[in-house]
Amino acid sequence: MMIMQTKPLYNMNEESSYRILGFWIFLGAEIALFGTLFTTYFILSSHTAGAPTQKELFEIKGVMIETFALLTSSFTIGLVVNTIKLKSKKAFLAFFLLTMALGLVFLGVEISEFVTYIHEGATIHSSAALSALFVLLGTHGAHVTFGLFWGSSILIQTMREGITPTTANKTFIYSLYWHFLDVVWIFIFSFVYLKGMIG
Repeated sequence: MMIMQTKPLYNMNEESSYRILGFWIFLGAEIALFGTLFTTYFILSSHTAGAPTQKELFEIKGVMIETFALLTSSFTIGLVVNTIKLKSKKAFLAFFLLTMALGLVFLGVEISEFVTYIHEGATIHSSAALSALFVLLGTHGAHVTFGLFWGSSILIQTMREGITPTTANKTFIYSLYWHFLDVVWIFIFSFVYLKGMIG
């Protein structure tokens, strides 16, 4: 009776294990960062000082587009990881490009919202509530921007080298980062936007 042996999805040598461990430590620090930003926002959210309030600023349409784009990108990055098992470079690149495109849609809508807020007289200097809001949303947006550059570098490397243990490990770590951003957004959507719209 023959026993088929399958190769592991990722090259889990000692160096790879340390990288993944290091990345989990990094995510722990990121959780602390966003936890601090959320706490600050919750404390200051009612300090509007006569500036436009969240209920006056927030619009459901833009928020829903952002949410759809980012949560869908979480699904597509999961498909990217799955294509590694299939060793399908074409599918890998297609789903990765779709993930990046959805990230760009999210970022574009968020920038558009920021511009709208400023035109309506809501800036980072207008009130404590708006300062906390801009810092929270801006920090998340900066992380998405970094993620787009990081993802682009993995895409380029995979185009050149194909699906290798190195690109597979990088993609796996990247997927953890991208899923983390989606989780943070769920909290922003639920406790910042929805709560702000309700007033």
